[in-house]
Amino acid sequence: MADVKKIKPLTPDEEAFLRALGRVMTILPRVADADMLEKHCISVVEYTVLVHLSEVPHNQMRMSDLANMCGLSLSGMTRVVNRLESQSLVLREKSPDDGRAWLAVLTSAGRTQLKQAWPTNLASARRHIFSRLDDCDVAAAAKVLERIAPC
Repeated sequence: MADVKKIKPLTPDEEAFLRALGRVMTILPRVADADMLEKHCISVVEYTVLVHLSEVPHNQMRMSDLANMCGLSLSGMTRVVNRLESQSLVLREKSPDDGRAWLAVLTSAGRTQLKQAWPTNLASARRHIFSRLDDCDVAAAAKVLERIAPC
C-alpha cells in the first residue's frame, strides 16, 4: 500500500473532475436503462451485447471475449446472456474449436430487437449526453476517456 504522506493531494479541479465522473458513472446507466427498458424491455448492457454480436463474423463470439468487450465478469455476462436467451434474442452454443468454450450467438429475433431499439438508444444518448456537450470538443473528450479506460 502506498504511503499516504507521499501521495500528492488532488487539486480542486481534479477533485471536481473525479466527483463529476462518479456522478456520470452512477446516473447515466440508470437514465439510459430507463429509456431502453420502457420501450424495449432490454437494458443498455443487453443492448450492448446485441450490438457487439451484430458486428462480428457469423454474429457469434466466445462468452469470455464478449464479457471483456462489455466490461463484465464472465459470470456477469452469463447472467446477461441468460436473460437474452430467455427472450430468444441470443443463444449459446459450444465452440466447435474448443469444447470447453461457449459462444453467444445473435438470433434473427435479436437482430430485429437491435434494429427496433437502435433509435431509442440513439435518442437517449443525444438527450442525456450530446445535448449537453454543444461547446465541447467531443473527439478530445473521447481521447481523454480512452486514456482512462483503454479498449
